[in-house]
Amino acid sequence: MKTTNQFLSAMLIMLLLAMPMFTFAQDEEPKRPEYITVTKSYWNKNYKGTPEEWTATEKEYKEKVTKKNEYIMGANYFMHLFTANSNEVIYVQSYPNWEAIDKAAARNAELEKEAWPDEEERKAFLKKLNSAYSIFHSDEIYATLPGAKHFEGEITDDTVMYLRQNTMAFPEEGTMEEWTTLNKKVFENVILKNEYAKAYYPSMHAWGSDRRHFNQAMYADSMCDLEKMFERYQELIKEALTEDERKAYNKYFKSHGDYLYAPLKL
Repeated sequence: MKTTNQFLSAMLIMLLLAMPMFTFAQDEEPKRPEYITVTKSYWNKNYKGTPEEWTATEKEYKEKVTKKNEYIMGANYFMHLFTANSNEVIYVQSYPNWEAIDKAAARNAELEKEAWPDEEERKAFLKKLNSAYSIFHSDEIYATLPGAKHFEGEITDDTVMYLRQNTMAFPEEGTMEEWTTLNKKVFENVILKNEYAKAYYPSMHAWGSDRRHFNQAMYADSMCDLEKMFERYQELIKEALTEDERKAYNKYFKSHGDYLYAPLKL
């Protein structure tokens, strides 16, 4: 019988190794980033600019720096809809590998100098950029997992991103075979078949506050469709799993938190 810590480590490794079974059968999954960084910032209540000025400043930085940084695969802002703190601003960057995380920061500094050669002008711009946020923030790094359902179409003002952050449980009677089998059935028969779930991106803890975190980010076209997505999920999971299988699947989850964000299109 494995100890809880041994099971925890083994299960986290198996999530990475076993999830490739969940890719689309007809196509090889597109190259994905291996890691994402998630920075949670908070609005500076004394910010003197307007929302439009903030958006314009962030867009200018993205065009002149972020998009030109070869170590960054993508970057997105997510605005609070329903979370614990209405001042939250979530910034997510994706990377091809672990080494790129450090290299990206150094490359940003180089690109900033290229974009604003005059030192005083550069300092003024960065000061304006950072003035929108309070001094407090937190950072997490997550490893992405194969088995994503990729977003198609355009992000609109109504698009909603639902984040379910699971705290995994590691029952002594659990097995890797049971977990991977059940999770595979849920992905193939529930996530992929849910027409209201426009995208699905799983990730797991790599560096941060809680190594038990298993995240599931899902996109819906609107708040109305989000409700339909949840209803459809319940229908599909009852079709996909027997009652005993649902009980077995649920024992691997200790708890979870629900968060709603609005993706910002810059």
